[in-house]
Amino acid sequence: MTFVLPDLPYAIDALAPHLSADTLNFHYGKHHAGYVGKLNGMVEATDFEGKTLEDIMRATAGDMDAQGIFNNAAQIWNHTFYWYSMSPSGGGQPSGALFDKINEDFGSFDAFVDAFTAAGGAQFGSGWAWLVLRDGKLAVERTANADCPLTDGATPLLTMDVWEHAYYLDYQNRRPDYIETFLKHLVNWNFAADNYAAA
Repeated sequence: MTFVLPDLPYAIDALAPHLSADTLNFHYGKHHAGYVGKLNGMVEATDFEGKTLEDIMRATAGDMDAQGIFNNAAQIWNHTFYWYSMSPSGGGQPSGALFDKINEDFGSFDAFVDAFTAAGGAQFGSGWAWLVLRDGKLAVERTANADCPLTDGATPLLTMDVWEHAYYLDYQNRRPDYIETFLKHLVNWNFAADNYAAA
């Protein structure tokens, strides 16, 4: 099995003006595609050939001898998840069971927004902010580089990429503005709700 760059769930310019087509052309077309090409070269003729991304991630997480394989596999998975965590009609608040669970576990939706904003803003350098289900409770977590909560027992519900290449063409060094825009205009609560329902 050869890994392929998955299609975006929307047109390359569909997130504009919040994220431009230029950003997605570089982020998806160069960075994400680059991880796919590198992983295919790394796993060819190894025990990982034919394995799923999830299997590769779990087998290589924390293994310094397989760090390159983990990084590329996880970045393919994380980026695919990130594209689905956004929608041209995103933003606002969730509804139904996920909204109730957010209120139960964070105290209010505003408290979740504060926690998610803080996680994205506090991540030094490259990484991710996540909403996850862990041990039956919702939590906001942040990971560095290619790390993913999937490899240590949590169920990711949505993610926000805070690597600079995710926002720099549109927001330069203004990561807080990007985070605010993600929550107000881009976050795909339907995707998060589907992940919560399936957990």
